[in-house]
Amino acid sequence: MRIRLVTNNPHKLAEVSQILAPYGIEVERLGAEKVEIQHDDVAEIAKKAAENLCVRYGDYVVVEDTGLYIEALGGFPGPYAEYVYRTIGLSGVLKLLEGVANRRAVFRCAAALCLGGRVEVFLGEVRGTIAQVPRGTGGFGYDPIFVPEGLGRTYAELGDDVKNKISHRAQAFSKLATWLTTTASKRA
Repeated sequence: MRIRLVTNNPHKLAEVSQILAPYGIEVERLGAEKVEIQHDDVAEIAKKAAENLCVRYGDYVVVEDTGLYIEALGGFPGPYAEYVYRTIGLSGVLKLLEGVANRRAVFRCAAALCLGGRVEVFLGEVRGTIAQVPRGTGGFGYDPIFVPEGLGRTYAELGDDVKNKISHRAQAFSKLATWLTTTASKRA
């Protein structure tokens, strides 16, 4: 089985491929332009983008959207995490949190799959905190500053093998894979 992931991020493509490999699902990059609505909910953003692409590209198209919601910043950057990362980087986010004791955050991922003219959305969420300084060399994006609850190490310190079993993206894509290999296969 193969899905087509809409992304221009090679790190995300590799990560999703590693997450889905145990399910026997291959991941191919679809270099399509996705239209992203302005919304605070990553599930709505992914769903609307998938609905638009479904018409053009058909079944097994997957759109993923991720948001980092930092409590002390009123949920900022939320679904704008990628833009904020490109604009101010980790150092800018850490600067916004200077002197702030509450560093709680939630990483949310929505994976929207187009199949049979319908869009199914699968969610993943990991609670944690934002580290004082970047730590670790693995991963990408916010991985050096996000510490999943109860682990004491950033995603970047955990390494891909661990991160890709517990992350927000791993949760969403594992749900997608389970659905595809059970529910969807029964409908075919």
